[in-house]
Amino acid sequence: MNPAHRLVLIAVLLAGVQAVQADEAFRCGKWVVSSGMTLGEISSKCGPPASRESRSEDVLVRNRNTGLMMKAGVTTTETLTWNRGSTAAAMVVTVVDGKVKSIERKP
Repeated sequence: MNPAHRLVLIAVLLAGVQAVQADEAFRCGKWVVSSGMTLGEISSKCGPPASRESRSEDVLVRNRNTGLMMKAGVTTTETLTWNRGSTAAAMVVTVVDGKVKSIERKP
């Protein structure tokens, strides 16, 4: 398997891990937002997030010939939080490589 195929496989596996998280729909004013929406759609309905954290991690694969681990790419995970007032739980949106992966309540 070439490095590009391994990168895709690892990205799919990471997405599966993220999909295990709780996924909810939330109300922003008169709109309902869910993980099926793009980040742009969520932002247009809810406004800018109150906080935004970002981290990048190397994607490592094992070289079949040497058995050593090698870098095959980078994945970026963003966590955006919208405060929805004193009577509603904050909404946390997790975005992996630019795609919304989950929406959940802030514990």
